[in-house]
Amino acid sequence: MANDENHNRPHEDHCSFCGQPRSEVGVLFTGSNGAQICDQCIERGYDMLAESERIQEQSAPQIEMDELLKPAEIKAFLDQYVIGQDAAKRYMSVAVYNHYKRLMHAQGTDRDIDIDKSNIVMVGQTGTGKTLLARTIAKLLNVPFTIVDATVLTEAGYVGEDVESILSRLLQVADYDVALAERGIVFIDEIDKIARKDDNPSITRDVSGEGVQQALLKILEGTVVNVPPQGGRKHPDQKFIQVNTANILFICGGAFDGIEKKIAQRLNTQAVGYGQLQRERVDKQNLMQYILPQDLKSFGLIPELIGRMPVLTYLEPLDRDALRRILTEPKNSIIKQYVELFKLDGIKLTFEPAVLDYIVDKATEYKLGARGLRSICESIMMDSMFELPSQRTRKNFRVTLAYAKGKIETDKFRKLKAVG
Repeated sequence: MANDENHNRPHEDHCSFCGQPRSEVGVLFTGSNGAQICDQCIERGYDMLAESERIQEQSAPQIEMDELLKPAEIKAFLDQYVIGQDAAKRYMSVAVYNHYKRLMHAQGTDRDIDIDKSNIVMVGQTGTGKTLLARTIAKLLNVPFTIVDATVLTEAGYVGEDVESILSRLLQVADYDVALAERGIVFIDEIDKIARKDDNPSITRDVSGEGVQQALLKILEGTVVNVPPQGGRKHPDQKFIQVNTANILFICGGAFDGIEKKIAQRLNTQAVGYGQLQRERVDKQNLMQYILPQDLKSFGLIPELIGRMPVLTYLEPLDRDALRRILTEPKNSIIKQYVELFKLDGIKLTFEPAVLDYIVDKATEYKLGARGLRSICESIMMDSMFELPSQRTRKNFRVTLAYAKGKIETDKFRKLKAVG
């Protein structure tokens, strides 16, 4: 009886690959020569192609020793953009060089000795150049590099971003090439903002503090992390990309505002006793140079996190001479940027030397660091940038000391001075 039903059923098209009839598949595509393929076979073929491409992409470009820039060459490049901060630049140059050597060592067959990575934490007042160092080194590298902000991170389950979103940014920079991202460098800015608010562990959740530090531990040390491709919050139906962080170098930076008090307390405690007379005199104007890991612990970072960032360096506070050089010497100095802006309008911009000294004096007075230089320059140049482009006959503009003082010494800046 069943054979009679099949014999009487009208002819039905079948997939040329899997043999399923049209009634049992979603869509059946017909080629020019009569061959047919169903949507399920197309999906399987696509998955096979994607897997094949993924396997091929796992072999990231090889790193050769001859191609590596030596630490002195890396520092020479940083010197073109960053004024001073020799200690921090030396640490950064060595860290990047060793990172490349670790990757090269991992490529080899003789791997009797595993080389551990040395994550870095940079401590320095706001405006001393932490982020500038990171952005400058990114211009030089041929591995993926990204800068993320720790202030947006929260514990899993709370409003904000999970720590895994750090790796989402790195994946985006690497065009989602997992093998390439797994040898990248991540700069985590504002790391001090996730410090514990006091020394005593809290019985309640510290959403943006200790909990985030604990979540960072596994990423910094090296483990396989499930990363949401687009970043943001995790949800159950989301597909994840697995990223191994064992070869990702992490550089952390933070102002650690108020840590000088912790350093001063420690130095004062150590100075008590018979050894006091033999101790070197402490430079009270630059206490940051005496920083130790235990000061980070006193500030609110948990010991486990400090242990995963073994290299600790500091950025010196900028004195008047450094600020003066920052105005004019780097390749992308503030003054050169304004000259270029006016040049696009066909106007030759010049500054009296006394104006530059005046800008530096004000930045020092307001204690705003290098960022303060741009704020003051903007206030001096704002009116001219508004008016001069409309004056088509104007070909030259010279900023005099009297003009600069007239723009700065207003009610707004008197209030800023009071706050500073």
